[in-house]
Amino acid sequence: EVHLVESGGGSVQAGGSLTLSCEASGFPHSAYSLGWFRQVSGKKREGIAAIDRDGLADYADSVEGRFTISKDNTKITWFLKMDNLRPEDTAMYYCAARSVLRLSFLEYEYEYWGQGTQVTVST
Repeated sequence: EVHLVESGGGSVQAGGSLTLSCEASGFPHSAYSLGWFRQVSGKKREGIAAIDRDGLADYADSVEGRFTISKDNTKITWFLKMDNLRPEDTAMYYCAARSVLRLSFLEYEYEYWGQGTQVTVST
């Protein structure tokens, strides 16, 4: 059984930084891509960053230039470094994984999900 465990959320002032981590266990796929999503209560879950097994990455316009997705090449662990955080970045953040070697920002294309971690940015 696949499990994704997230860590690293918290509260920070605007302009600050946080790094989220996600570690997968029991992941059986050799071809895969990994993502980060966020969701504000009452709104749709938004894909914000994705990276594939080979390191190709992409970002949503809302975080381009401020967030960086990366991964550990020795295990299925990936990270989201968030710089210059803004109050509008406040959300529940989720990591996700899929057994396809192609980037995606679509929620329904991901098979596995972490439990979510709250990020709160204050003014």
